[in-house]
Amino acid sequence: MRTRILESSGWRGEGGAWCCWGDSILDNGAYTSGGPQVAAQVQAVLPDGWRCVLAAVDGATTGDVPRQMGDVPDDAAVLVLSAGGNDLLMHVNVLDEPATGSAQVLARLAELADGFEVDYRAMLRHVMAAGLPLVLCTVYNGGFPDARMARLAATAMAVFDDRILRVALEHGLPVIELRAVCNRPEDYANPIEPSSIGGEKIARAIARVVAEHDFTVRWTVIYT
Repeated sequence: MRTRILESSGWRGEGGAWCCWGDSILDNGAYTSGGPQVAAQVQAVLPDGWRCVLAAVDGATTGDVPRQMGDVPDDAAVLVLSAGGNDLLMHVNVLDEPATGSAQVLARLAELADGFEVDYRAMLRHVMAAGLPLVLCTVYNGGFPDARMARLAATAMAVFDDRILRVALEHGLPVIELRAVCNRPEDYANPIEPSSIGGEKIARAIARVVAEHDFTVRWTVIYT
């Protein structure tokens, strides 16, 4: 496998593949109404000799990601991982659960976040075993048209995204903060999937990280 190292003055090396793992944030072709999906938009910004390999699968959870490792080509240079959103969707009913007080609500969120962190760490161990430069993504807030639902979702999401950031800091991994990237209604094809407009912003963020980040040093930089 060829590891891609980038300099501030531009690209160097012989080329290779950027691999996108995870869920429909990267595999969003079914939701773009015929428009390009994120992988094609990443490919459009790559220099000659480089290609984007989509291993992400719509609907995948953190538990599914290790099975995507078989799709990593021998010339893989950078891995981009976006996972966790579907794990959280399985617990979306927590927003409507009855509670006797704020302490009960916070305790329930903490319990779910603890479980999510265990699963996320298990996934990351498999991904990092590839020994390649790795970029993580947070989970965005979504494009909920109902203002109350949007506010509740964003508040709950902060608890889970904090766990992703915590893990990234421990391992010195760069992070794309998708809550800041997809921050307008037109970035979403529906409440939980990115549109081609949002996908283009995600693709540009991916390209920026790979072009600017120094993967030879283990340090966490948050990219928007």
